[in-house]
Amino acid sequence: MARPVFAYPLLRPLLAVLLSLGLGGAPALARTVPKPAPAVAPAVVPAVVPAGAGHGMVAAANPLAAAAGLKVLKAGGSAVDAAIAIQAVLGLVEPQSSGPAGGSFMTFYDARTHKVMSYNGREKAPAGATPTMFMTADGKPMNFAAAILSGRSSGVPGVMAMLAKAHDDHGVKPWKALFGDAIGMADRGFTVSPRLAGMIASAAPQTKAPDIVAYFSKPGGGKYEAGDTLRNPAYAKTLRRIAAEGPSALYKGSIAEDIVERLHGDPLPGSMTTADLAAYAPKIGEALCQPYRVYIVCVPPPPSSGVALLQALAMLEHTDIDKRGPTDPQGWYLFAQASRLAYADRDRYVADPDFVSVPVKGLLDPAYVASRAALIGDTAGPAPSFGLPPGAPARGKDATREPGGTSHFVVVDGRGNVLSMTTTVESIFGDGRMVDGMVLNNQLTDFSFVPADRDGTPAANAVAPGKRPRSTMSPVIVLTKDGRFYAAVGSPGGNSIFAYNLKTVIGVLDWHLSMQDAIALPNLVARGNNYGSEPDLFAPGVVEALAAKGIALKAGQGENSGLHGVLVKDGRLTGGADPRREGVVLGF
Repeated sequence: MARPVFAYPLLRPLLAVLLSLGLGGAPALARTVPKPAPAVAPAVVPAVVPAGAGHGMVAAANPLAAAAGLKVLKAGGSAVDAAIAIQAVLGLVEPQSSGPAGGSFMTFYDARTHKVMSYNGREKAPAGATPTMFMTADGKPMNFAAAILSGRSSGVPGVMAMLAKAHDDHGVKPWKALFGDAIGMADRGFTVSPRLAGMIASAAPQTKAPDIVAYFSKPGGGKYEAGDTLRNPAYAKTLRRIAAEGPSALYKGSIAEDIVERLHGDPLPGSMTTADLAAYAPKIGEALCQPYRVYIVCVPPPPSSGVALLQALAMLEHTDIDKRGPTDPQGWYLFAQASRLAYADRDRYVADPDFVSVPVKGLLDPAYVASRAALIGDTAGPAPSFGLPPGAPARGKDATREPGGTSHFVVVDGRGNVLSMTTTVESIFGDGRMVDGMVLNNQLTDFSFVPADRDGTPAANAVAPGKRPRSTMSPVIVLTKDGRFYAAVGSPGGNSIFAYNLKTVIGVLDWHLSMQDAIALPNLVARGNNYGSEPDLFAPGVVEALAAKGIALKAGQGENSGLHGVLVKDGRLTGGADPRREGVVLGF
């Protein structure tokens, strides 16, 4: 079999590591992938493997993380076992995006029962949180960068507790056996990738924070660059404890005390306590699933924004987008207008259902969806307002800002189980504070800083003690009508995640593209009056035709996508990795 070929020169040193783990045997997919500019080419050409028993696939944002996951699968581990190994490595090699002190949503398909479950590891506000904690003394929203860097921004982490629960349900290998690769890399050192180097050198406020400066400064001076070897023995020590003691090592004892102490430091100390950490529990339940054409699309329920994706698909089912394609301007017009309408409703109503009533049924009600679809029209007008779905309570204007800094991966194991998992520390390097080798999250800045309208009508996503902030993270799993796995996809990207996921789902289900080609489609984030996009990637004539319909595409809006997905095509597993990042697909 052909070995994977590294397309990015600075990542070639990682090839020896991949091969040493026995992961060089996946056949390459012979296809030219469009390359955005600026962009990072995929590190490994996506793999294609048979979808039968005894085979598996990993699509992840870093080659070392994907390698660790596939190693677990090759040893007979489950998809969840592999996810634990992947997350442990991502927290080391991609600390700008996720880690043990962050949060996650995971959508899981059980091949035996054909059930799709949602694992909610979203962070929670501490008991001391208040609705006005991100307001200044004069009643104005706090400066966003100052809020991120404050001790108030960090929520009680959820990803490790979520993975532990998923492992209880679906694990095969011992928990303690799943951290070895990450521990070894942290002790020995790993090669800094171009993307991590770019984040270290970026202008993000966290890169000026003392903990981040100290971690990424070389002993002889200067910052770590691509190709350098970076060690994190503190992270290795933390993972050893988590491996030996389970997630309680993070939520109780000295690590929990260290987290609290760091968050109580200046500027703007937070209120988290060890009791908050000890009380954290993930939420497990059925995924939110809805038919779309001949498929069933499943996402996590609120506070994930997956309902917005289902609503947008339901609106598009009233159109002929499935008769269009990526070179047809009308297809992109329909996509953009459905996106705007779904964003407007999402921004108004979606929040933590444990604290506010979220009209999920109303947002997906066929008559309501039809009324929203009727607003798409022939040309783009002013920003659409939110609608009034059945059962919708009065809600104040949302003032949530949702920065990027997240990762996504998909795993298929030899038993046919599949997970789609989006994981995050929120912003780039979270809140800029580190504890025991881990970056702490700034997830609470995903709340609306302004808790209510002037008339007192509360915002759905206002801060409250114990509340989980709204998230655009919405890992997707698609089934056939008879309950068989068909596709899984997800992305980072802050509030653009919805648009990135929707684009890929439309590309696969309606335009019948491969997963790789759907992921590589141009991004178009239509929200309000803004159309953030990649104009240079559209087919000739599309940008001009959209402009004639009132859609002026603007480049460089928000965080790039980092889509990863797997699709069953002609009885084979085929994967896709976003050419805008360092993504990799490995299979056997």
